[in-house]
Amino acid sequence: MSHAQSRTKQSLKPYWLALSGLSAVFLFGMLDNSILNIALPTIGRELHTSATGLQWITSAYSIVFGGLMLAIGAISDRFGRRRVMLIGLALLAAASLLTIFVRSTGELIAVRMFIGIAASMTTPGTMALAFRLFDEDKLRIRAIAVITAVGLVGLASGPVVGGLLLQAMPWQGLLLINVPIAILAFFGILAGIAPDRPEDLHRVPVDVLGAVLGTLTIILVLASPTLFVASGVKQFWPWFSVVSAIVSATAFVMHERHESHPLLDSGLITQPLVSGGLAYKAATGLAIAGLGYIITLQLQLDWGWSPALASVAMLPQVTTLLLVGFFVERFVDRIGIHAAAWLGSLCVVAGMVIYATLGLHAYVWVALTLVLISAGLRVVGLVAGVNVMHGAPQNRTSIAAAMVDTTDEVTSAVSTAVVGTIIAALFVGDFTSGHWSAAQHTQFEGAATLSVSILAVIAVILILWAFRRTRMVVVTGRQGDANTESDLAGDGAESK
Repeated sequence: MSHAQSRTKQSLKPYWLALSGLSAVFLFGMLDNSILNIALPTIGRELHTSATGLQWITSAYSIVFGGLMLAIGAISDRFGRRRVMLIGLALLAAASLLTIFVRSTGELIAVRMFIGIAASMTTPGTMALAFRLFDEDKLRIRAIAVITAVGLVGLASGPVVGGLLLQAMPWQGLLLINVPIAILAFFGILAGIAPDRPEDLHRVPVDVLGAVLGTLTIILVLASPTLFVASGVKQFWPWFSVVSAIVSATAFVMHERHESHPLLDSGLITQPLVSGGLAYKAATGLAIAGLGYIITLQLQLDWGWSPALASVAMLPQVTTLLLVGFFVERFVDRIGIHAAAWLGSLCVVAGMVIYATLGLHAYVWVALTLVLISAGLRVVGLVAGVNVMHGAPQNRTSIAAAMVDTTDEVTSAVSTAVVGTIIAALFVGDFTSGHWSAAQHTQFEGAATLSVSILAVIAVILILWAFRRTRMVVVTGRQGDANTESDLAGDGAESK
């Protein structure tokens, strides 16, 4: 029996240990962000943090994580996806423990950056290793559905669990949940997944300079709006950041065009399935991060709800993710991956529109928003990644998965930056005090409406572009576009 044949099974049961480990990795990323959001008002009060400081607490992780993802994906393809993931999980547990010692906003931002570095070593390999376990697309989709189900339920239940735990423990305890999750993932992957075979690795040099320039560009682009709000347009540092971002981005593009083995392979990115899948992922990433941030602030600071009550208010999100999970595979199989992707994305946009027009007036509209974005996220979370992985040769699966995760993290950071910057620009006074005047309530509501409207417009543009890119590619639950896959397989063979 060949290696490929030995991996072709009709059931996921023989791989329960491996899937448990991979699900725990995905759970960390989803649970970490959602739990942090519910704790933001408490963190702001205890650390005396401004709106800009809260923005950087949430963005520091995403910026570092998103900036390093492609580089780590390239390294994993060359030195072993399992090996890099295990090292990252060990570092993740150690980094999360540092939360115990945090006493200031700057220290928390530094710890979040450290956690982002460790997490960037774990996430790119999740989907790549899941694909490696199976040869049949039907089982791959089922496995990814299981992994994403665990993570998305963590995303939805994070605010509920976090809000209840905040009544009994300090906010630092919430972030320590990462430690047992990392340990569970470490032993599940160690025992359940075999080391990478040498023939499955990508034997070309890593584009180190491209990784440095790309990371630097992302950091500078996201830092510039905040610097303008904090320092003003007449100060030196905001303009220095903008100029530096332009120089860094230009250098990155020029370097990638002339590099023999670029970090971002243009041949891979321009494939319709890959670029379309990334655009769908970006559209939903903008919505989830932005709305999660705003709704948390709205419930606790604008409406004055306690963390526990605010966490209960997120239950529609949990319920929707659980219910949709029961039939999402059949839904995708029935209408096809292509149709499922844009329908799910439009569902997310519908939620954004409802929130921007009605969500600040009554909780019922907040609940409806949570239902719509959760249903759309559940579908897109499954199919967007599968589309991208269909477009990647076997020895580039980590970089392909890294592109998906980088898109998600960068758009999340952009979304948080847009929301945080608009709030900081329009809100006057002590943001985290919880004792707002009527004028301050109006300022916050105006900032929330404007920021969500901007994100919704961007999301619609991305969805329309993704639809155009993928509409000519016939994709089913079992097989991607034959020409696309054969062309990329040839590219992968040549790169070896």
